[in-house]
Amino acid sequence: MTEFDLVIRGGTVATASDVFAADVGIANGLIVALGRDLGVARQEIDARGRLVLPGGVDTHCHIEEPPAGKVRNADTFSSATASAAAGGTTTVIPFCMQEKGGVITPSLRDYHRKAEQAMIDYSFHLIITDPSDAALAELPGLIEEGHRSLKIFLTYDNMVLDDAETLKVLALARRCGALVCIHAENHAAIAFLTEALERAGLTQPKYHAWAKPVAVEREACHRVISLAELVDTPIHIFHVSGVEPAEEIRRAQQRGLKVFAETCPQYLMLTADDLDKPGFEGAKFLCSPAPRTQADKEALWGFLRDGTLSVFSSDHAPNRFDDRHGKKVEGEDAPFSVVPNGVPGLETRLPILFSEGVSSGRIDLPNFVALSATNPARLFGLHPRKGAIAVGADADIAIWNPDRKVKIRNANLHHQVDYTVYEDVEVTGWPEITLSRGEIVCWEGEIVGHPGRGRFVPRAPYEHIAPTGRFVTPFDPVSGRTVKGS
Repeated sequence: MTEFDLVIRGGTVATASDVFAADVGIANGLIVALGRDLGVARQEIDARGRLVLPGGVDTHCHIEEPPAGKVRNADTFSSATASAAAGGTTTVIPFCMQEKGGVITPSLRDYHRKAEQAMIDYSFHLIITDPSDAALAELPGLIEEGHRSLKIFLTYDNMVLDDAETLKVLALARRCGALVCIHAENHAAIAFLTEALERAGLTQPKYHAWAKPVAVEREACHRVISLAELVDTPIHIFHVSGVEPAEEIRRAQQRGLKVFAETCPQYLMLTADDLDKPGFEGAKFLCSPAPRTQADKEALWGFLRDGTLSVFSSDHAPNRFDDRHGKKVEGEDAPFSVVPNGVPGLETRLPILFSEGVSSGRIDLPNFVALSATNPARLFGLHPRKGAIAVGADADIAIWNPDRKVKIRNANLHHQVDYTVYEDVEVTGWPEITLSRGEIVCWEGEIVGHPGRGRFVPRAPYEHIAPTGRFVTPFDPVSGRTVKGS
């Protein structure tokens, strides 16, 4: 008779396609059996009345990044991954950034050292800020090591790439088998609007949304999709905020292009009106793209249901509010343009999606699993090891009480940020136990895992990053060859 290290008994298992009653048998950190009345175990968890779900995979979170001027990232790998685990997430993919004018290898080695304090498993995106010949020359080797996603920005002074630079990165990604992720906003348009607003004295946080209207996101999505089509490169568009950019993405998908996209909790919960709080309070809600309208919030659920937006990430940005190294880096009277962007959200990502989605009837349970775990794992080459409850997968599991009501309060969260934009929001459904590779790391809100047990997960070539075989001309600009049959 098989003896398991752990059996989760009596729960309802949900995957991206099915919901069924089963025990889950775990040995050596892996799921080794699914069935009824599994045999002897050294440890058991009674999951009657609970949901047994794959641990969440958060593919967009900022953790322990180097200082940006006077701005300091509030979370370490230890605190951020503890917060993620408390929210039912068991794998994260944060960012390692190339310094402008340099190469990325030194930063990457340092980032690997920082990540040794992680409590859960992780992989990395590589941010390319300067696609020089030297930087591009080192990327194939880093991609081969398992860093199979690159991020580029179409805005921000110290990171923006022009179209020619963007094409260089897209073409290299196609040659080497990497997925390119994009922050899509039109830099020149934002600069033009920001300058006009500041000349008019309109500098309070609410004018951030005026400087970044939906048109700047829609245009950048259309442009980068067109550039990716030129070199037949799959892309993933980050933090889609509303209807118009989502429609650009849907049109590309309907043409057969490999264009993937995500949205985040802030775009389902906030609007531009939240930036118009008294005094400097609106700065807490300042993120990019800016929150949109109530109509955009509701419409995004349709794009999540139909698969246009296939990933739900946090875009966790741990900038403290009452801190001269965070939102108040230039003081409370500073213009919106110098306020650090982003909101914290690692721990609250999944409870909000579950409550607003499953508990409210907007999405079903398999869709929740797909958006929160399975789809991101597939898109970024972590599946079937991550994002699945299946024999052979890592035993990354979150056990949920679907009926538990929790009022979100920052005092009860595990990040090192001094606020949450969801203060006093009541959610229905909460992860009560989180396991990473079969080890309990969070039990009823108490962190019981230890920093340093997380592992880097390298990613091999995988299906989603294969080119589509569509060219807009009979000449392949990446290989330099004429396409067969032309």
